[in-house]
Amino acid sequence: MTVAIALAAYTALIAFGLPGLITRSKRLRAAPRLSIATWLAGCGSAVAAATLSGLQLAFPTHTIGDELAALVTACTDMLAGHPPPRTMRPVVVLAGLAVSGLAVIRLCYVMAAVLWTGWRDRRAHRAGLRLAGRVDARLGAVVVPHAEPGAYCVPGRRPTIVVTTGALGALDRRQLAAVLAHERAHVRGRHHLLLTAALVAARAFPRLPLFREAGSAVPHLVELLADDVAARRHDRRVIASALVTLVRATTPLTALGAGGATAVARVMRLLSPAPPARSRSDTVVGLACLGGLLAGPAFASLLPSLVTFLLSCPAFG
Repeated sequence: MTVAIALAAYTALIAFGLPGLITRSKRLRAAPRLSIATWLAGCGSAVAAATLSGLQLAFPTHTIGDELAALVTACTDMLAGHPPPRTMRPVVVLAGLAVSGLAVIRLCYVMAAVLWTGWRDRRAHRAGLRLAGRVDARLGAVVVPHAEPGAYCVPGRRPTIVVTTGALGALDRRQLAAVLAHERAHVRGRHHLLLTAALVAARAFPRLPLFREAGSAVPHLVELLADDVAARRHDRRVIASALVTLVRATTPLTALGAGGATAVARVMRLLSPAPPARSRSDTVVGLACLGGLLAGPAFASLLPSLVTFLLSCPAFG
């Protein structure tokens, strides 16, 4: 029971406290890749802890704290005198199984629905592109006749970059190259998988702040990440000017586009001084945070044992 309570407390702490820490962290705001990893690791950690909490409630395991303390103090009679574990009431077992089962079933159901819908919509969109567009081998993209400037990529096993004729007329050569680099960054980085994970989390548990805010934060961070990748070979001001042209562009739900609602904030970021390169200490701190989130459920499970051991051991008494 103690382990289940510790896991439940950890789940609540992560689900309600982590979003504020992420949004207030200057280090994370300057590192889109690390921010994305933190959001998704936090969601995974919370789901794992909640599932383990339910299992511990249904099938409690003996903590090892008493046994370790008995070995340290040579109290072998304590081990021999342990009373047999009480049979858990059926209602408690059912409650624990319900917590774990419903969380897993809900997550799997939403994941299957999101994957199926995305695959179906991308397939239909590619069929439309084959009818309406023409392949431009020089650009490595499909050109679609449309007056509004727009550019996006349709991800999947056969990713397709799409550019409208309006974009070809409105962007100069350097701007077009920067936009295509942005879209190729989405394709090569498989950013649609990150968006899928965030969408599944947001739809599965929309009432929890961590999952709800991850669903809105990750799409924006993915665009920042693609901007940063494009900026390795193209001038940031050129990318910003291209985004101004594409700011009103609409992107299909199953695609990732260079323009859209996030373009204005990204333009301001691109026109600001480039953030300094991340130091080795920043990398170490970031990896430590991710490791802490991934190991959080295991730590919460062992915490009651550790506390019992420290309280029972004479060396710490």
